[in-house]
Amino acid sequence: MKPEILQLSPILIPEIRERLESLFTVRPYYQQTDKAAYLREVGGQIRGVVTGGHTGITREVMAQLPQLQVVAVNGVGTDAVDLAYARDRGITVTATLGALTDDVADLALGLLIAACRGLCTSDRYVRSGQWPHSATPLAPLPLARQVSGMRVGIVGLGRVGRAVATRAAAFGCPISYTDLRAMDDVPYTFVADLVELARHSDALIVAAAADKAEGIIDAKVLQALGDGGYLINVARGKLVNENDLVAALQAGQIAGAGLDVFVDEPHVPAPLLGREDVVLQPHRASATVQTRTRMGEMVLASLVDTFAGKRPQGCVTG
Repeated sequence: MKPEILQLSPILIPEIRERLESLFTVRPYYQQTDKAAYLREVGGQIRGVVTGGHTGITREVMAQLPQLQVVAVNGVGTDAVDLAYARDRGITVTATLGALTDDVADLALGLLIAACRGLCTSDRYVRSGQWPHSATPLAPLPLARQVSGMRVGIVGLGRVGRAVATRAAAFGCPISYTDLRAMDDVPYTFVADLVELARHSDALIVAAAADKAEGIIDAKVLQALGDGGYLINVARGKLVNENDLVAALQAGQIAGAGLDVFVDEPHVPAPLLGREDVVLQPHRASATVQTRTRMGEMVLASLVDTFAGKRPQGCVTG
């Protein structure tokens, strides 16, 4: 008898889906119209859950799964999982730690380059057919901002923050960072105060995992970043006070932003949508075939190891 798995979010890689279904009896919770009835039907037999970082799993759902042993999060975010409840019940929670690092860092630099160099605006200029009809070839487009040599401040020097620093350093950018403490194994400058970090940065890149933090990038930080500064967020939408960000952009207090994450996804603040100084992405920093495959393999390994009585890689519940 194969262990029964409750699947709360889809897996996009076909090979991973096939392996999941070959190893386990998969119950597609995310496809159900009447989810409460479905839980009453299958909940008693469920031993594992597969979910995404944004979806997570509520305490109420876990409470209806008396045989639950493991929640395998297909992502690095665990703020949508009640970890305290899981620990109390002895439920293992895993995340795909490390699998997303390179892709997220790549996108952070991509957003910075796109925002500073006006890549999206220039792309629209060419696609709309305006270029051949301009009296002066580049007259409608403002001069861009050079990326090489920018002073880059990184909020959170974990896996992603360090990968961002490595990439930015290759562009000749001086690197400063803030975190809970100074790191003695990096050559970058530690700045304890976030406002001070912003004040001495041309680009502020948010890479913190901080599940419990909220609104730390606020009006004071944005004012310190200044009218030549750019904000990049590839971490958590809730780390940025979006009202303050909109106000800062509208007032010209900062030069621009590149955002992959938002507070109320998939809803993006309407004032951001029409701004040429903002580059937007639909929370897809990890959306490459290579990374999603690695993530899927880690999810499968978490389930297999737990059911075999082993401590799985990426365990976040001790």
